[in-house]
Amino acid sequence: MTEQYITPWLVPILWILISSYGIFTILLYVLWKFIPAINKKQSSTSNFLSVIIPVRNEQDNIENLLNDLEKQSFPYERFEVLVVDDSSTDQTAAIVKKLSLHSSCNISLISLPNIPTTSPKKRAIETAIIQAKGNIIVTTDGDCRVRSGWLQAISDCQMSSKAKLISGPVTFFKESSFTDYLQTVEFSSLIGSGASAIAAGFPSLCNGANLAYEKSAFFAVDGYDGVRHIASGDDEFLMHKIAAKYPGSIKFLKNPEAVVSTKAHTEWSLFFRQRKRWASKWKHYQSKTPLLLALYIFLCNLSVIVAGLLWLSENLTGRDFGILLLIKCAPEWLFLGTVLHFLKKSVSIFFIPFTQIFYPFYVCFFGLIAQKPEYEWKGRKLT
Repeated sequence: MTEQYITPWLVPILWILISSYGIFTILLYVLWKFIPAINKKQSSTSNFLSVIIPVRNEQDNIENLLNDLEKQSFPYERFEVLVVDDSSTDQTAAIVKKLSLHSSCNISLISLPNIPTTSPKKRAIETAIIQAKGNIIVTTDGDCRVRSGWLQAISDCQMSSKAKLISGPVTFFKESSFTDYLQTVEFSSLIGSGASAIAAGFPSLCNGANLAYEKSAFFAVDGYDGVRHIASGDDEFLMHKIAAKYPGSIKFLKNPEAVVSTKAHTEWSLFFRQRKRWASKWKHYQSKTPLLLALYIFLCNLSVIVAGLLWLSENLTGRDFGILLLIKCAPEWLFLGTVLHFLKKSVSIFFIPFTQIFYPFYVCFFGLIAQKPEYEWKGRKLT
């Protein structure tokens, strides 16, 4: 392919897409900076929180999480913990039962029958919500850790903002390897962009490891009706439904006490399966905004790869390619650095350039591979 056939149409498109992406990232940074850092503490609350934890084979992690919940500054009489065991084959259920007998907070174990389902996590959450006493549902995962002010921060945010749904920040435990740092940077981009989109009034991303919503809102949008057959999306699909019914009612909780930590993947196969499930959601979005955003991010990252190929084939000068990379990467560094600083992951800032090398290939790879509708979770094949 010669330059005379490429330049008239392809190169200008690359400039437009990558330049717009740089502007888009700066906008994300501005929106992030304007999100209130801490909500005013409420001296009294009428909220009762039901913490739902879907688990399967979490014997190595669940005790740590339940101990964290016992250390909450939020009054014990104002929350309950519902651990939903999805047919674990290890000692998860036994550990929960033992801890519930001696815990200061109210812990209940709900055991699910071993019946095949396309979305086990949605089933677990729906089952628990029916039994939940709280007016506010809080979800997290069995391999997570939470800070002592987690529930207080959620309740304060809900009381002060009257939010129907609250998305909270999630990060990884202390990094011990190069790949851990790369995952921390990559994950911070999801958290930051999701928070900024919420601040802009266009909710698109959130994470079920740190999510809270009014139980009444869940039933008002008919829960997971319409998306129950989809393997992933217990968090984002619900947020989209609530946002559509209650515009302006979605908030991001930008409070250091509200940060939930989880484990970075140590095995490529586990990382691959999780990201494939996540990437599979975009084609099921009923709201046009998240769908268009997903397509836009895909095209912008594809543009970087195409620009690199044009440079290697001498159809784009090294100077122009360098400028395009600067337009994309400089705003990303600014935005991601700010999010990582909030998450107390300042060391990870130095790994941003490495992530930027891989990220365009990562986005395009998972955007394409997710079109094959077969996934795996906790040893189960999902379709």
